[in-house]
Amino acid sequence: MLLGEIVGVALEALRVNKLRSLLTMLGIVIGVGAVIAVVALGRGAQQAVNERISSLGTTMLTVIPGQVFTGGVASSTDRAKLYVEDATALAQRGTQFAGVEPEMSRTLQVQYRNQNTSTQVIGTTPNYLDVRKYSISAGRMFTEADNDGRQRVAVLGATTAENLGANPPESAVGATIRVRGIQFEVIGVLASKGGASGFNDPDDQVLIPLNTGRFRVFDTKELRAINVLAASEAQIPQAMTEISSILRRQHRLPSGRDDDFDIRNMSDFLNAAQQTTQVFGMLLAGIATVSLLVGGIGIMNIMLVSVTERTREVGIRKALGATRFNILAQFLIEAVVLCLLGGIIGILVGAGTAIGMRYGLHWNTDVSIGAVIAAFVFSAVVGVVFGVWPARRAASLDPIVALRYE
Repeated sequence: MLLGEIVGVALEALRVNKLRSLLTMLGIVIGVGAVIAVVALGRGAQQAVNERISSLGTTMLTVIPGQVFTGGVASSTDRAKLYVEDATALAQRGTQFAGVEPEMSRTLQVQYRNQNTSTQVIGTTPNYLDVRKYSISAGRMFTEADNDGRQRVAVLGATTAENLGANPPESAVGATIRVRGIQFEVIGVLASKGGASGFNDPDDQVLIPLNTGRFRVFDTKELRAINVLAASEAQIPQAMTEISSILRRQHRLPSGRDDDFDIRNMSDFLNAAQQTTQVFGMLLAGIATVSLLVGGIGIMNIMLVSVTERTREVGIRKALGATRFNILAQFLIEAVVLCLLGGIIGILVGAGTAIGMRYGLHWNTDVSIGAVIAAFVFSAVVGVVFGVWPARRAASLDPIVALRYE
């Protein structure tokens, strides 16, 4: 038999049993589709995390209160405190910093006419935009004069403005809102950063001058955090050393005593987040790949059944001169074709699912060409590996025994 004739016979056998062929391919379709969709979801999540952290600036260092140590033992409940004076000391004594931005915050109800929303009210300094990598889409940021004068002015995040009924958000400029019953004039709206998750929305916040928050709203000089912008990534180690030295002197910590503050490096956090999302992506892809193996086993089972059903056909073909290689090739081609067709349909299903999640559910997905190629090649390999045994079994049938088979 010529190769073209062998391929024709194999395809005709699949065409005659359309439903069985379709059900046989189903496992491969699900496997390939799941691998592509899961990898796309994992890559999208990794990109979202990277963009979110990069938008904060990889040179930003965040200083937060640490644990209180008593007799060398860390307290499980008490935490140390950071004060406005600590931020002032960093700003005045630091030589490796491009900016120092203190923050005090609380979740409060903000009212505008008959609308209200619960959001993060942050007391900060005018350099918040530079340190946090935000920009103004309408209006202006408050100034040092506003801060020194404890002016009741506010800058809204885009989401907060929308929650208060401003559509578009920029229309909120000039409005009067109430925070804890105190009137504030909205003088600006931040440009949207996006990247909102179920736990945090970077656009849902209200910025007020630090001194206004300290004396009029929060009535405290305790800070939630101090953000320090290093001059460059290369100077991050020196900046961290300088922060530690200044704050230890400010807190009068004796030599040998642990710091009562923590310094978080956004660059290290970015690397850790990348590794975490990569591991989870590989784990999910591995789980999805199992379905490909299950689909391959399903094809092997169906092909074994097919060999049994077509025993007399094999006997007739051998009696008419078909060689062992001809029979082996026929059944192997059937298995490979099933897997390749299943792989093609699976690619369409997986890519379509990923695109549907992106535009329908607004999830971050990124279809990987490498994953598509790998899934397709793997489906072909599955067809060869799991098709060899049934094909060899068919090729090894004795023609006389096969002709007598009922």
